[in-house]
Amino acid sequence: MSRRVLPTLYHAAAPVRLDFAGGWTDVPPFSAREGGLVVNAAVRLVAHAELKLGGRLIRLVSEDLGQELECANALGLVLDGRLDLLKAALRMFPVQHAFTLTTRCDAPAGSGLGSSGALDVALVAALTCARGERLSERELAEQAWHLEAVEANIPGGKQDQFAAALGGFHRLSFRDPDVGIEPLTLDPGFAAALERQTLLCYTGRSRISGATIARVMAAYERGDRQVLGTLRALKDLADPMAEALRRADLARVGALLAANWEQQQRLDPEMRTAEMAQLERALGDAGGGVLGGKAAGAGAGGCMFFVTSDDPGPAAKAARGAGATVLPVRWASEGARAW
Repeated sequence: MSRRVLPTLYHAAAPVRLDFAGGWTDVPPFSAREGGLVVNAAVRLVAHAELKLGGRLIRLVSEDLGQELECANALGLVLDGRLDLLKAALRMFPVQHAFTLTTRCDAPAGSGLGSSGALDVALVAALTCARGERLSERELAEQAWHLEAVEANIPGGKQDQFAAALGGFHRLSFRDPDVGIEPLTLDPGFAAALERQTLLCYTGRSRISGATIARVMAAYERGDRQVLGTLRALKDLADPMAEALRRADLARVGALLAANWEQQQRLDPEMRTAEMAQLERALGDAGGGVLGGKAAGAGAGGCMFFVTSDDPGPAAKAARGAGATVLPVRWASEGARAW
């Protein structure tokens, strides 16, 4: 009998997301005490993980960060600020061979599109595939969140990992540790129009960090009235956004994006950077057509996205003139995959 040849190369890919409403409310302790509610959609800008067995050392490579390191064995996987997500993933899902683990993402670094959450999912998917394990979408998202929030000790919510694992549009409810998953079915014509008329602009690397999230949530724990009221207001925008998407009401979607952005800025004084303000002024000066927009993710740089009433061309030209990079928007109907 011939011996079965085992694979030596494993791949995984997971999409990033746009958060339409309710972001920040999936973050503990608010999500544990009051329950969070987020509406988001997966976008075909993808995080990739590749595991190649062989060689004499463990080699970790992040193409986005331009970083790599080597160690002789798993004892070298110490969390020290260098490629900690990759190290934490390997501590959770050890590989009993020498190998090279390489990651990259189609989205720019610090974009606010949940790229680290998508990378979490891609890492878990690739490593479990190599170990011969199969996880459900929910298990994949939960393990990916555990990787980042617990193993790598980077605070944050769960919406990014669930969007990356599931794909599509969702209304996600959070009452820690539980997550409620409700797919949103959009009219196909409206989904195509929304895709065509969504303008995604990268303003520059986000300054947001785990420290900022920790600061906002510490204010919530202290009972800061403005932060508490703002988080509740953000949560209250999620169900109207889900309904607007179901009803194919583009004007309402734009108005709710603008309302969400107004509330986001109340969470932290550095939420709206000079580059973001410049972009908003440029789109305003370009004339009508923008129905509303907001920062993607936590804010403080990264991406903003806007919904336009018709052809986004003039707004895109104005955005580029303001120094922003316009990124493609294509909805990702499927979530993570590994092969």
